[in-house]
Parts: sequence; structure tokens; C-alpha cells
Amino acid sequence: MMLRAALAVVLALAAATATAQPFKRQDGRERQMSQEERQRMREDMREAYRERHDRGQRSRQQMSPEQREKLRRDIQDANKDLKR
Repeated sequence: MMLRAALAVVLALAAATATAQPFKRQDGRERQMSQEERQRMREDMREAYRERHDRGQRSRQQMSPEQREKLRRDIQDANKDLKR
């Protein structure tokens, strides 16, 4: 009975580690990405860079004098609260 349980544990561990390995061909080499996978990855990367660039552009917009003054007052108030 104990031998069966031990064998079951060993088989379960072997199966878990086998599924964690990257897919390999029978000749031992790892599978290459398909053309569609490479294209999808390129598009994902372009989209990520585009989003990052757009976020940077929005943050560079000039503040109005009223917005700057409000921000300055808010920072001064926060600094006064920290000193207390």
C-alpha cells in the first residue's frame, strides 16, 4: 500500500515537471515561434510602446497659471501638515 502511494507521488511530480518544460521536438531542439506568433508579439510590443509614448505626451502638456498656482498651494499645505 505504501509503495503504491509513493509511486503515485513520484509519477505526479514527474508529470508536473514535464509540463513545466518548454515544448521540445523529438530531436531535442525547442520549438520555434510560428510566423503568426512573432507577428502578434511585434504588434503587442508596438502597442505597449505607443501607449507609453502617448502617456508621456499627455504629461508634458503645459499647465495653466491657475493650475500651477493651485498645485503650488497644495504642495505648501502638504508641507505644513508634514512639519506638524
